[in-house]
Amino acid sequence: MKTYDVRIWGIRTRQSKSAPFQLRWVVGGEKHQAPFRTRTLADARRAELMTAAKSGEPFDTVSGLPLSELRTANSPTWYQHATDYAVMKWPGAAAKHRVGIAEALTAVTAALVTTQRGVPDTVVLRRALREWAFRAAQNEAGEYVARKEIEAPPSEELHALLWVADHSVKVAELAESERLRTALAALSRRLDGKPAADNTVRRKRAVLSNALRYAVERDLLSVNPLSRIDWTPPDTDDEVDFQYVPGPALARRLLEAVGECGPRGGYLTAFFACMYYAAMRPSEVASLTRRVCKLPADGWGELVLSRSRPEVGSGWTDDGKPYEVRGLKRRAKKATRPVPIPPVLVETLRRHLSEHGTAPDGRLFAGARGGRVSSTEYAAVWKQARTRALSAEDADSPLADVPYSLRHAGVSLWIKAGVDPVEVARRAGHSPAVLWKFYAKILRGQQHVSNGLIDHALSDPE
Repeated sequence: MKTYDVRIWGIRTRQSKSAPFQLRWVVGGEKHQAPFRTRTLADARRAELMTAAKSGEPFDTVSGLPLSELRTANSPTWYQHATDYAVMKWPGAAAKHRVGIAEALTAVTAALVTTQRGVPDTVVLRRALREWAFRAAQNEAGEYVARKEIEAPPSEELHALLWVADHSVKVAELAESERLRTALAALSRRLDGKPAADNTVRRKRAVLSNALRYAVERDLLSVNPLSRIDWTPPDTDDEVDFQYVPGPALARRLLEAVGECGPRGGYLTAFFACMYYAAMRPSEVASLTRRVCKLPADGWGELVLSRSRPEVGSGWTDDGKPYEVRGLKRRAKKATRPVPIPPVLVETLRRHLSEHGTAPDGRLFAGARGGRVSSTEYAAVWKQARTRALSAEDADSPLADVPYSLRHAGVSLWIKAGVDPVEVARRAGHSPAVLWKFYAKILRGQQHVSNGLIDHALSDPE
């Protein structure tokens, strides 16, 4: 019980050789005392209690301690708290968000330790934290607990978890700016030590902030200390490197090369075409169904997107599948995004449906063994297509090195064609701010088009 009813008495002496001085005080009617070896120590302790009482800090009637001291004395380690936080968030979090929480907590927890002596291998430690401490599972009672509580981790991972449990800092220490700066520095770096992308840092910082707010909720901290830290992440350039984004001619050649990569390449040609001509994310293409496709015999068609199937790994989903079915990225669950598609994509999709039909659930694309088209499957086809479409020198460069380059190429094409940036952002499923963040160079380069339109308007007397 907490109370502000505190009376601190003077120091008295007693018959004791080891601790002849005694401090007494009363909290909510409960008497407390503490022996001291010297009067100086007793006076110092009395001053601490007096300061806490005068500042309006509540005291605990059982221990007799000010609440701040009680928090420190009873503070769990950051590792314990982070594990509890991950389990608490698990039931209501989407699978991708669960992964994001685990990755952020892993980076922070690995850094918030009291020593580096005997620290396990970095890869093993991170794997142990991510896969065993910050990943939840249901026990026999149906309750979510950390995976390590119901499955035995491998010996290396178990040793790493035991080490971090012994050397993790206390949650109370996160009130110190030095500790927080250590955590922020850890989440702002990639595994190779280079600065992480702005979006990554922002996302991980949000997880840290929420975990600290949970500490306040559990009365482990009085306030969220992150708000007091004047800190900005290292500068990074999040713009797309357009020297490695394929232009229209190369994009078409890459799509042709995909079709030349055997039966599976022929099947996935339309998959990649959606990424280029409609600037779709792979997770959106994987969820595309015949019902949402408007494919007229002539002219432009339309895809009404409403679903996404991002890959996350079977350990992070409730049903054990390696993907989750969800709404569009950063949109309300039932939100839709109509995307007009040019005749070339209409024709490609019509041909795909004619030759391959749909999966039993109506999806246009299925994996070779059923289910979702996996990233490893389409990445393997893409690797073959690059070898066919590019020169040896370009194939050794980052030019179109990943399938996602097609989405960048599609968005870039729209901007260069003079499409209103707001409409580009809408079709691509971006906010205008995100579009400017990643495509600023191209958007700035199109200013001459806007200038020409303004000149024409100014010269028109009507």
